Amino acid sequence: MNVEFLNIDGIVLNSEITESYFTCDLAKCKGACCTMESPYGAPITENEIEEITKELPTILEYLPKQHQNEINKKGFWVKQNDELMTRSINNRACVFVYFESEIAKCGIEKAYRENKISVNKPISCHLFPIRISNFAGPVLRYEKYRECQPAVEKGKQTKIKIVDFCKDSLLRKFGEEWFNKLKEVIKK
Repeated sequence: MNVEFLNIDGIVLNSEITESYFTCDLAKCKGACCTMESPYGAPITENEIEEITKELPTILEYLPKQHQNEINKKGFWVKQNDELMTRSINNRACVFVYFESEIAKCGIEKAYRENKISVNKPISCHLFPIRISNFAGPVLRYEKYRECQPAVEKGKQTKIKIVDFCKDSLLRKFGEEWFNKLKEVIKK
């Protein structure tokens, strides 16, 4: 695959996002993106910290006791090298993870989908496997993990590319007008 970059209204996009197949296969990966080995969880913004803090009492109801205790003792975020991140439990699971049949899932997302809170999970989680870097503006890239190979295989079967798999999160982050421009550029 020849990697090129698209520029849609100042937002640079690695062409792998529009050309690579990807559809999560939770039965095979077990929610690996929420349990990557790391002392930190996902990138988070100051605004997301504020929104989650307001909804935290409800979110806590969706989390295992160990995660609730960790959040109550240390909080749910940390600043590391000028980056805000969620905390992790045992160098592994994000503090917002709960398990359903051995599959790691997000307590924030579950509370949101059940209309118990008004905020969804951090945009960095919602966009995954897309990551945003900042080089004089947003640069979107496909972050590849060995644990996501089942998603690549399932994406080939479903014929769903990352751009379409992440449609809801791209709309959330950049808006409908931007997304429609991106789709027009891809068609050409």
